[in-house]
Amino acid sequence: MYYYNWNQWLTFFFIYCFLGWVWESCFVSVKSRRWVNRGFLRMPMLPIYGFGAIIMLLITLPFPGNYPVQFCLGVIGPTILEYITGWGMEKIFKMRYWDYSNQKFNINGYICLSSSIAWGFFTIIMTHFLHPPIENLVINYINPIADYILVVGISILFIIDTVQSARAALDVGKALEKMTEIRAQLDDIQVQISLLKAETAQRMEEKREAAIDRMYAATDKVHEATDRVHAATDKVHEATNNVKEDIAYRMTALAERLNELNATKATISEGMSKFHRGLLRGNPTAASKKFGTALKELKEIFR
Repeated sequence: MYYYNWNQWLTFFFIYCFLGWVWESCFVSVKSRRWVNRGFLRMPMLPIYGFGAIIMLLITLPFPGNYPVQFCLGVIGPTILEYITGWGMEKIFKMRYWDYSNQKFNINGYICLSSSIAWGFFTIIMTHFLHPPIENLVINYINPIADYILVVGISILFIIDTVQSARAALDVGKALEKMTEIRAQLDDIQVQISLLKAETAQRMEEKREAAIDRMYAATDKVHEATDRVHAATDKVHEATNNVKEDIAYRMTALAERLNELNATKATISEGMSKFHRGLLRGNPTAASKKFGTALKELKEIFR
């Protein structure tokens, strides 16, 4: 056991990628009450489970039958992998494809105690119960030549899928950045509109009071200068109209900018392909501290 050639290692890797996908898809689908094609790739594979399984096999090699040591190593090895993978994906793709922030004893949301303990139990279950029949199948029942052909073919598809998936994830990350930038501008415009409304009311009131004061002053001398009353009244309307025109011009400019930004958001959403949407739908627990609002908007659009 454990001493395999390169194609057998790859075969195990792909098998556990697939089994991980089955487990995650079923688990998340039950929680979401709808079918969720879980994962980063379009193929039915979750690479982190494949890498995790290979790590489990490698680190337990020197300790056959020693359950406590295997459990501890199963906790440590996959947990390190999960942290590095989660951190790296967030740095590159601007979002977390899993998030343990709501779990107790988590570290930066990438790993948590319950998940790490589960990795330990998975290590024991896999190495002693799951892997032996899979090993027997690969070594004794699959023709070596067929295995080479199968592994090479799946590897090519896996690489192509990984490249395309990474590009799509980068597109989603760019969309999150752009939508967050637009959201900041929209919020700024809303603030400006609110300030303009307040300014309008204040300026109108000031102009009205000043003009009324002048009208009252003219009224005191109505018998001497009746025309001054009319002049003061005209100034009330003139001042009011000037304020209205100034505010209306600025409000129109803000409204045009608001429409432009909303149109840009719509363009971003429309530009997302079915694969981009599948990437978001397949990762309902994905999160982002920096672009959380934009991510929530995209999830709502593609729900």
